Amino acid sequence: MKKSQIIVSVLGIACIVVLFSLPRFIVDNDEGNALISEGENRQDTNVEEIHDAPLGLEERNTIDMLSSDLEKTESKEKYASLAEELASLYTQAGKFDSAAFFLEKAALKTETIESWEKAGSAYYDAYSFAMDEQKVALMAEKSRTYLNKVLDKDPKRLDLKTKVAMTYVSSPSPMQGITMLREVLEEDPANEDGLYNMGVLSMQSGQYKRAAERFEELVRYHPDNVQGQFYLGVSYFETKQNNKAKKQFQLVQNMTSDQMVLASVESYLGRL
Repeated sequence: MKKSQIIVSVLGIACIVVLFSLPRFIVDNDEGNALISEGENRQDTNVEEIHDAPLGLEERNTIDMLSSDLEKTESKEKYASLAEELASLYTQAGKFDSAAFFLEKAALKTETIESWEKAGSAYYDAYSFAMDEQKVALMAEKSRTYLNKVLDKDPKRLDLKTKVAMTYVSSPSPMQGITMLREVLEEDPANEDGLYNMGVLSMQSGQYKRAAERFEELVRYHPDNVQGQFYLGVSYFETKQNNKAKKQFQLVQNMTSDQMVLASVESYLGRL
């Protein structure tokens, strides 16, 4: 698996439900007993070479002006503010690696816990959407670098620990990520991200019965999690529990107005 998203294609309809934390190199047999690695040999990529994506003329002019101001300022506070403004512009344009690049510059300049978290989270977003294997590896490594700095100071941040875990899942050491997810759930059995990601891992490896168990736990604690409710229905469908699947998909229909999700639900219902 080379994407951080599951693309649900039903009856020729590409109905996309984004799973930001889907691993890329794991078969989750009993939550991590069997692993498959794809392309562990990676070449180094310079983030400065990949951050500058094409933009519109107006956006480019604004970014050039802000970049110029960024390089001239000697104030750390102003530097961080300008970097965040640049990151915001790139995020709005869907250039997540570029946004992370500037937040990293701010983190290197200011060396604060807040700046580390912003840089690490931005690189996690870039990692989530990266398609190229080399970029995936680089964004994951960058995310771990900064989020681990925050965790060193505040190990109770289970939300960040879950993100770090998922970047390890796509690395040559995926069991490290599985172990971290288990630790999250040991500390907080109702943790939304932990349960969701464990369900995704089971689903991605074709263990739909185990996935159903994880998603059942998830929606019991977090009934408003639409993606969890939807993938519980898919898990029921794949394990031939048709009555449960139908009821579950009908529940999802009443929970969301997202046309992509609803189209996928309709397609599944049509197959029951």
